[in-house]
Amino acid sequence: MAQTFHVDVERRSATLRRKHAIDPLRAVRGFRRLVADKEDTEQVFEIMSALSGRSIPNGYMRLLDSEEGGRQAYLAVEFAHRLDDRNWLASLPEGSVGAAYRDFVAARGFTAQGLAEESRKVADTEIDAAHPNGWYARRLRDVHDVWHVLTGYGTDALGEACVVAFSHPQTRSAGFAFIAAGAALEFGKLGKGHPYGRAIWQAWRHGRRAAWLPGLDYEALLAQPLDAARARLRIARPTLYEAVPQEARNGYRFDN
Repeated sequence: MAQTFHVDVERRSATLRRKHAIDPLRAVRGFRRLVADKEDTEQVFEIMSALSGRSIPNGYMRLLDSEEGGRQAYLAVEFAHRLDDRNWLASLPEGSVGAAYRDFVAARGFTAQGLAEESRKVADTEIDAAHPNGWYARRLRDVHDVWHVLTGYGTDALGEACVVAFSHPQTRSAGFAFIAAGAALEFGKLGKGHPYGRAIWQAWRHGRRAAWLPGLDYEALLAQPLDAARARLRIARPTLYEAVPQEARNGYRFDN
């Protein structure tokens, strides 16, 4: 019996190693397609799937270590449904995080469900698994645009690069670091004199200094004043991103 148990443990360990294996070549292919088309959101999930390693189970365990995070894990709310509740968003006060989010997604035609559908295009993703790790992965996916609002970064190429740079120290997923570093290199090819790389590096530093966002009560957060929430969460103003003219923030897409 002891020998059988040992074999079962070894098989389970091997399965977990394969599940959390890193695939750099897959990430490189995904990034090349993303550079060719910033709107190809599927490639972001390809890269994240290739490089996430153990960041999801480790993040979930960190969630359990805090009082509020543990409460969120216990409730296991699927926040995408709340974010697509137009009546609830309309009820949030002007100047709040939720009102800013409402305007942000309306201006771009975004929905939380639309982002979820993009994530499902990756064949081997377990993001819809009926498992705590799957729920935590969905949580990170669903609050992505809320993080845009909190950090002040737009959805242009530079803004997306900055948000993923901010997200790396928050999640410890190498996929975010890979996308941010790759974007900095692509912007660096332009030679236009704008602080592209420094803006991305600043975003990473801001993510490191900010409070840990995955463990928040987001329903309560969206009702709070935006400026007060940023101050409480130690999210600094993206001054270097703002220093780049809006017309130059998508530069690498048009670099011939």
